[in-house]
Amino acid sequence: MAKLCYAFRVIQSIFESAQSTTNGLLIAAGPFMLLAAVMKRAEVLAAFKAAWHEIKTNLGILTFNALVTVPLLAVPVAAGRDIVPRPDALVGFWEAVPFGLAVFAAIVIVDFAAYWRHRFEHSRTLWPIHATHHADEAMNWLSLRRKHPFGEAFSMIIDLVPVLLLGLPIGAIIVAMMMRTAWGYFIHADVPWTLGRFGSVLISPAAHRLHHIRDEQLMGANYGNTVTMWDQLFGTYVDPTPYLNCETGIAEGTRGLLGELARPFEKRYWRARPAEVASEQPASSG
Repeated sequence: MAKLCYAFRVIQSIFESAQSTTNGLLIAAGPFMLLAAVMKRAEVLAAFKAAWHEIKTNLGILTFNALVTVPLLAVPVAAGRDIVPRPDALVGFWEAVPFGLAVFAAIVIVDFAAYWRHRFEHSRTLWPIHATHHADEAMNWLSLRRKHPFGEAFSMIIDLVPVLLLGLPIGAIIVAMMMRTAWGYFIHADVPWTLGRFGSVLISPAAHRLHHIRDEQLMGANYGNTVTMWDQLFGTYVDPTPYLNCETGIAEGTRGLLGELARPFEKRYWRARPAEVASEQPASSG
């Protein structure tokens, strides 16, 4: 009976994840297609054709995650979150705080967890999984969703732990995650915007593109998703101005959907450090 109940909840999660993903993409597609038309103008179709291989891969990966990864993890992750201790004193404190301030705090705290999760993903152990995200050679707003299933699972498990432990309202956390996702689409867009003075506080598209640069040293900068605070504090922020429109991708090369799903199992990643992989010739796309 327990197994049947779990199977039913997984099936329910598949439909919910598919609906949520579809709705999110439909909402985001309009503004970003309009942005591409304004920025690229007469070259928009040529740019789309040049990026089509990567767009197909990104759509394939996000579909796999929506239909397989997220539903399979949704039930155990939700159960795990329910058992995370939420001290009454902290819950009471945040209930007395204006909702907008609680949302802001949630964004900053989730960004803290995501910052360190992201830095660990650049370690030798986790790079074979995270490399899929960096392999996109035609970076666009859909690149946000180019996460290997193992990477998707890792972020689902890690990112919300501190904000739950600190007792922030669930409603504020949900709004914060929606805002972070929207900003994530924005900073992956193919626009050379530094955001001027705001770029010293908020991660800009130019700052995040620098993080995706095809350079193993500069790739270790600007780990934040929304705010620059943690990069500034821990010394990993780099001004993107000298690197506008930089080439993106990794030395190992890009792959198709199946190739990206299989990437972590390539022998190259288990016999060399991430920085050493650059000396190897890219493998053919899969």
